Order: sequence, then C-alpha cells, then structure tokens
Amino acid sequence: MQKDLKSLTLGLMVAGLLCLSIGIATAGSSDTQTVTYEVTAINEISVSGNPGALTVSAATAGSQPDEVSEATTTYSITTNESNKKITGAINTAMPSGVTLKINLVAPTGASSAGDVSLNGTAADLVTGIATLAEGAKTITYKLSATALAGVVASAQKTVTLTIQAGA
Repeated sequence: MQKDLKSLTLGLMVAGLLCLSIGIATAGSSDTQTVTYEVTAINEISVSGNPGALTVSAATAGSQPDEVSEATTTYSITTNESNKKITGAINTAMPSGVTLKINLVAPTGASSAGDVSLNGTAADLVTGIATLAEGAKTITYKLSATALAGVVASAQKTVTLTIQAGA
C-alpha cells in the first residue's frame, strides 16, 4: 500500500511538472504592430499603338469624297473611382474642309459619344465610367474631306486621350 502511495505521489509529481512545463512553454511573450495602408486614386489609360494611315482617295461623281475609316487599334482603362470620363483632342486644328473623327467603344456600364470630331479642345468620348479594369476596347478613326478641301499633303496629328472627372 505504501508502495502504491509512493507511486501515486510520484505520478502526481510528474504530472504536475509536465503541466508546469507545458504552461511555461505556452506562456511566451507577445507584442503588436500597427499597419498603415492606403489605396490612392488610380486612373490609367493606354493605347495599343498607332492606327494605319487614313487616305481619302475616292468619290462618287456628283458627291463629296468618300469617308474612310480605320479600326485596328484599341485602348485599355483602369480606374478605381466613379464618375469618370474619357476626353479626346488633337494637338492642332485640321485643315479647312477635312474632318477627323474618333469613336471609342465604351467599357462596361459606360456610354460612348459615338463619332466625335476632334479639334484642339477636349471633347467627351466616353462618359459614366466607374470602377473597372478593361482592355482591348476598339478605337475607330474616320477621315472625311469636302471637295473644297482640295488636295491635302500627308500630315500627322497627335491624339490625346485623357481620363478625368465626369460632368
């Protein structure tokens, strides 16, 4: 009986030491950190490259020259804001009697203004843009000229597309 009592006492001591060591192992130190974060306004637009040359070179007798179009380029847009629009402008005015138009396919939820004549003043091309990231949206250019424009030598215009606050 005394041997059983000794064994029991020894067993309880071992169990106590075991519990104590587990308690010591899990009773470690801790600390905290504060993480500061922010997401700023993102409004990015890019184009796939330059369109091919637009050449007005035909007409039906008795009618103005035929309009030509080109739709091989695209744009991509990312914005994390609401109520945005894309505007477009060219660096200098077109020659008298010559019109350059642009038409951007609207991203999801937005509205395209359709064919818009470009000049030196920014014009709305797409409105109602809200938080999105989309690519490969078609850009179509159209060039027209009246007979009064005469012969116009090859020239270039720089088209600027801008994301800005909607109206």
